[in-house]
Amino acid sequence: MNVTKKLIVNSQKGNLLNELTKAIDECEQFYFSVAFINFSGLQLLLDAFKGAEKKGVKGQIITSTYLNFTEGKALKKIKKFNNIDLKVFVTDKEIGFHTKAYIFEFKDYYKVIIGSSNITQSALKSNIEWNVELITKDDALFIQDVLKEYDYLWNSSVEADDEFIRRYEEFIQSLSAFQPKKQMIYENAEYIVPNRMQKQAVENLDRIRSFGEKKALVVAATGTGKTYMSAFDVKSYNPKRILFIVHREEILKKAKETFEKLITNRGLTFGLLTGNHKQGHADYIFGTIQTISKCYLEFKQDEFDYLIIDEAHHATSPSYQSVLDYFKPKFTLGMTATPERSDHSNVFDLFDNNVALEVRLHDALEDDLVIPFHYFGITDIEGVDLSDVNIDDVAEITKRLKVNERVDYIISQMNFYGHDGKKRKALGFCASIEHAKYMAEEFNNRGYKSVCLFGGDTVDQRAYYVNKLEDDQDELQCIFTVDIFNEGVDIPSVNTVLMLRPTNSPIVFIQQLGRGLRKHDSKTFLTVLDFIGNHNKTFLIAIALNGSRYYDKESLKVAIATKFANIPGSTHIQMDKIAQERILEQIDKENFKSLKYLKEEYFEFKKLNSGKIPYFLMDYMKYDGAPDPIKYIDLKKTYLEFVASVEKEDALKKLLENELFEGALKELSSKLPIKRVYEFVIAKYLLEHQEISLTTARSEILKIVQDVQEDSVVHAFECLNQDYYDSGQLKRNLKLFTYSGGKLEKTQALINVLENEECRMYIEDLLNYGISRYKKEFKEKDYGLPHFKLYEQYQMADAALLSNYRKSHSSFRGSGLLSNENDYFLFIDLHKEADIKESINYQDEFINERFFQWQSPNSTAQSSERGKNIIYNKDRNINLHLFIRKYKQIDGKTEPYIYIGKGNTVSFEGEKPITVKIELEHEVPANLYKEFTIKV
Repeated sequence: MNVTKKLIVNSQKGNLLNELTKAIDECEQFYFSVAFINFSGLQLLLDAFKGAEKKGVKGQIITSTYLNFTEGKALKKIKKFNNIDLKVFVTDKEIGFHTKAYIFEFKDYYKVIIGSSNITQSALKSNIEWNVELITKDDALFIQDVLKEYDYLWNSSVEADDEFIRRYEEFIQSLSAFQPKKQMIYENAEYIVPNRMQKQAVENLDRIRSFGEKKALVVAATGTGKTYMSAFDVKSYNPKRILFIVHREEILKKAKETFEKLITNRGLTFGLLTGNHKQGHADYIFGTIQTISKCYLEFKQDEFDYLIIDEAHHATSPSYQSVLDYFKPKFTLGMTATPERSDHSNVFDLFDNNVALEVRLHDALEDDLVIPFHYFGITDIEGVDLSDVNIDDVAEITKRLKVNERVDYIISQMNFYGHDGKKRKALGFCASIEHAKYMAEEFNNRGYKSVCLFGGDTVDQRAYYVNKLEDDQDELQCIFTVDIFNEGVDIPSVNTVLMLRPTNSPIVFIQQLGRGLRKHDSKTFLTVLDFIGNHNKTFLIAIALNGSRYYDKESLKVAIATKFANIPGSTHIQMDKIAQERILEQIDKENFKSLKYLKEEYFEFKKLNSGKIPYFLMDYMKYDGAPDPIKYIDLKKTYLEFVASVEKEDALKKLLENELFEGALKELSSKLPIKRVYEFVIAKYLLEHQEISLTTARSEILKIVQDVQEDSVVHAFECLNQDYYDSGQLKRNLKLFTYSGGKLEKTQALINVLENEECRMYIEDLLNYGISRYKKEFKEKDYGLPHFKLYEQYQMADAALLSNYRKSHSSFRGSGLLSNENDYFLFIDLHKEADIKESINYQDEFINERFFQWQSPNSTAQSSERGKNIIYNKDRNINLHLFIRKYKQIDGKTEPYIYIGKGNTVSFEGEKPITVKIELEHEVPANLYKEFTIKV
């Protein structure tokens, strides 16, 4: 065997953790030498060490006291493994210890990984690290040198016995007693810079205001810096007077301090308006709604230039409404982490559907706005059988979960995986109040101080126990509850989340997970233990963790197989083998597009919507992890038709008997989800106006996107005029707009529909949904012409619309190669169905992330104009756009294509078809490449 070498870096393609766990699993013995070990990294290796222990595989680990970075807690944990010997190299001022080497012994060869990574979560998963892996025969000179050096270090190190660890921990503690906890940087306001989320929000707010809009909403997870964001925007906008309204007094002082720190040297005064403080003369006032709702009439209506509503989901309540109706500021900003908590009306409507920014869980992880989590999916004990229970039968589920043996199992797993920080601060989510009480009682019986909290407890009771949990000196370790705490209960230092009931909703799962993701000095990661039973909806966990807008069987299976490699940063997701197989089996059996599945999904969503029928598409924009209502439209042509059919709603059915209304809904619904925003912006404007000019249309579109070509606005008018419908489409679809003399206006049919207030409300909701979803998915970027976004999903006909094609758009189908002037669109299926009657088996495949092999239609000759355009595309100024899908159909429904960008032919061979090698302009991202190429 020659020496084989490989560079290991942390990226979407892989990471050092994967390499280490695989090697530990397969080797006969291992030897590590690392400068330091943190518990954050060790926790990720625990299962691999446990597997090695079961197989009798021995290991040796050397670490050091260098810079006192190694954690005593990590040393204690390693000591619990019978198969691992642990030593510590004690450093002094003269000698440092910097090794990062991982040696694995196999039957007749060695694998050695040497590089820059210690055992910490970020070094193993997300830091920029270089590690070189060498595989060499056991008699090679190189490995003899490595082993000799390792033995020298081993003999120079001391055994990490209990006494050594005790003295080391005492030393570390004595150091922290003398040193300030954190070296604070002097925060001169000029040096506080916005993070990516804050910068993006301020830019978007500027753009929204530049078009005369007076309100906007920012949706971002708790702890992501919304208050700083609002202060940055105020600093930029420079109003004379502002009013900052909050729901709870404890937020208020922090908000005032943030503004004072950031906005300096402007001669402004800052004051509080609460039950205890009456500083209503200040320039910038920070007040509680409780106080302001009693005294707002003492101010002039135009007293404030800028109004900020924190926790804006409360703004639909009467106390807020009277205040908001009274004041007439130049601009109002709403901020919320949870737009879904409004029980009255839609919080989006309150802010004119101007969402300046939306930061959901995956965005927050990617931007490092929350801490990473380590999720362990653990197969539940055999004694708990939920296979034949309805997931809504809470009483029966509670009965089956109340098992003493299960409590012992949960505690043993909790102790095995451990937690970050000195004291365990755990939230346990249970199936019912009865289950939560049982868990608290049983934990207490076993010496783990616990309490049960639920909605019936007073605010003071909750605050009392939360403070006890947060207090490092208090014995309280666990709070058991049913659903997420209401927002009044925030526990930033939670370091453990226990999922103790079957997951029946991705939304609730994400909300519960979010309870532990706040940044806090006492933790660097959150430990999540999910006890996965055998109930028939276990696969919902995969949907929640995948975090993808689109999912089908294939993408979910790839996500599970790759340990959710698309999750950013140091976050780690690991499921044991049984849980993994159980979920994969369920995914195979489930048809995500069947009426049965869609009804179940809809009714689960309805429960979260306070049990109210979600009549509006915008209801689905309120929740992270909400179902995609486009699936319901695909089934029934309009969303309301689906609701009417599953709800047996007579009033709704009667409304849909109005043929013009139903026709208008169908015509607009057929365009969802929109891939360019122009048509819907124009249609929304025409709800309030009889006609729109090209100039006005362009101005309205620029409120949403950075730029738009004039010809594209003309094309949008033509499309709304149904210029490119074929005869069948013209017959089937109601005409809503008419284009002549450079202006677009409403048809009489649409005017008649809009005269009915209820019909108008539903049409407006549909347009708002289309625009809001577009903004969320495409942001404000101008994609040029053709209007394609990389890695977005498209159907064939979308290419006609997005390239301003001026013939029937329905002609864009059926063939793998379509064109519009200099743009060639290659639509490619990677897996061909066996029953397709093709005279040739096309060899379309990825060569690697940068090159793709494609075969032209089998009638194309090299000498034809089309053939020349393909093989000499760059010289002939022909753009080759590649759209790829893995399968043509899944569960009997046609799959969309994914746009992977433009490419250029670099070599070609053969005739009819021509086989071409295309170099892509953009390397396909690792997670997408895996999805295209991995077979599960």
